[in-house]
Formats: sequence, C-alpha cells, structure tokens
Amino acid sequence: MKDVYILGIESSCDETSVSIVKNGKEDIATVVSSQIDIHKSYGGVVPEIASREHVKNITFVMEECIRKAKMKIDDIDAIAITYGPGLIGSLLIGLEAAKTISFIYNKPLIPIHHIAGHIYANSLEKEMKFPLLALVVSGGHTELVVMKDHFKFEKLGGTLDDAIGECYDKVARVLDLEYPGGPKLDALAHEGNAIYSLPIPLQDQSYNFSFSGLKSAVINLNHKYSQRNESLNKKDLAASFQKVAIASIISKTKKALIDYNIKNLIIAGGVAANRGLREEIEKLSNELTLNITIPSIKYCTDNATMIAAAGYYAYKLGRNADLYLNSKSNDTLN
Repeated sequence: MKDVYILGIESSCDETSVSIVKNGKEDIATVVSSQIDIHKSYGGVVPEIASREHVKNITFVMEECIRKAKMKIDDIDAIAITYGPGLIGSLLIGLEAAKTISFIYNKPLIPIHHIAGHIYANSLEKEMKFPLLALVVSGGHTELVVMKDHFKFEKLGGTLDDAIGECYDKVARVLDLEYPGGPKLDALAHEGNAIYSLPIPLQDQSYNFSFSGLKSAVINLNHKYSQRNESLNKKDLAASFQKVAIASIISKTKKALIDYNIKNLIIAGGVAANRGLREEIEKLSNELTLNITIPSIKYCTDNATMIAAAGYYAYKLGRNADLYLNSKSNDTLN
C-alpha cells in the first residue's frame, strides 16, 4: 500500500507550526515557532501581535520543515489546515498559506477542527481503539467526547464558563507566576499541601464542567488574606487549587466512562501535559482497568503534527474542502 504524506499547518493562536506526517502516525518533520517570549510581557496572547508574527514566520517555518524532511511539495499527498476555532487573524494566516499551496501544487485541502487535532495527537502514540472517550483539556476547551469511529464525534458535555487551562492561567496570575502560568502552577502545587478549603464546582449528574466559581474562590481567599495583612502560602494554595480542579475533571470523566461502559480513554489538549492530571488519570486507569493514551509532552500543546495526523484520517474519508474554505473563531466539533 502506498504511503500517504500529509503536510499540516497550525496557526490558531501564538504558535506557527508546520509538520509532515506519514500514514497518520509517523512524524517525519515538525517545526514550531513559538511566540511565548513576545507575549510574556503582556501576561497573555495579544491577537494583533500574534497575527503579525504568523505573517513573518509562516514562510520560514514551511521551508524549514520541508528541508528538515528532505522532501518536496510534490511528495505530499494533501494539505491539512486548522480552520478553527481560534484567533481569527492567526487562523487566516495559516489558511491562506494552505490554500496557496493547495492551488499551486493541485493538492487536496483538508479542513481540521483544532480540537480534532488535539484528539488525533494520540494516534501518534498508538492506534486509536473504539469506542473511546476523549477528555479534552486546554486553554480554551474542557470537553468529554465519545468516538465510535474515526471522525465520529459525540460531545457529552463541556465547560459552562472558563476552560480548565484558562482557569489555571488566571489563578497563576493571583500567585504572581509568569506567563504561561499553568505549567508553573502545576510545578508549584507539587511542592505544597492542599490545606486551603476550596469548593468543588458543579457536583451534579451532568457531564459539564464549571471553573469560574473555583477561580473566584481563589481570588476571594487571596483578597481576604490581603485585607488582614496576612500572607497565603503560594505552594499550599497552588496544591489546594489543583487538587479541587483535577478532582472535578476526574469525577466527570469517571462518570462518563461508567455510564457509557467505555474502556478506552484518551487525553487531549495542552493541560494533558499537567503532571497532577496525569497522576490522577493513572489512578483512574488502575481503578477501572482502562486502556489509556496520553500524547507525548511535545504533542500536547499546539502543533502541526497533530493536524497532519488528523488530516490523514480525514483524507482517507474524503473530507476535502474547496478554496472557499474560511476560518472560524468558533465552531462545533463534527
């Protein structure tokens, strides 16, 4: 059987990335240009700056990836592109690059939903077994998705307000941690003890999540101590927050696995790199005897490898787009 090479492009936020993946599972070459140092002084991503940086970087990243792979565009079977959701300006830069290559070289254009990309990052680790439950945890998303086959998504529930990654970053600011704060908060939590009482959010029978109340509880607790001229122990507060946040995620995930009688669980998104979450997922796996897949750390955050991997399966299913494809800042996973 002929090998299939997919070139993926990802530019949904502040990383410009291009990758070439073979048969949906072998990373031939990946290049990522990060903007973290640029946005660090602002405490978060500035959309206009991110867009300008994508314009500056996309050509160089593309050329470097092809050079690194020792291939030519003619060797590529199709172009996979993140069309949404994300920052609209950033998405458009990647999309226009993908359209241009598709048109000039007459290559199929494969539209990939950003969250589908995160889910298919797991196919780079091992073959996905169905039915499966995908726990999506990132800066913009917290969702539970059932898949009975490739590109068959059934969303069970999601966050009603803040996503878990967003909540981590906001609590990290309370603790005066440098952007990006999520990984630093995770590290700090492992140095402290969960001594502060914080509410476990949305303890109901749904598969939905809510983290705004937990975030507010941390802010209010910090404010109360400040008014008393007392100091919170940052390590202990980080540990207290992480314990409750992850307990909420594990509780809802466990309920979905039991209710749907699913034994295959995959973790997707930037927060999949969180050490505390990985530890609790391992405990859940032992308790329910699960088949767990978690992407390598380098495939948890935004990258084009996951887009190219998803692109392979979409290509095999004939999920092509024409040159009228447009970017979407918000879109349903389907």
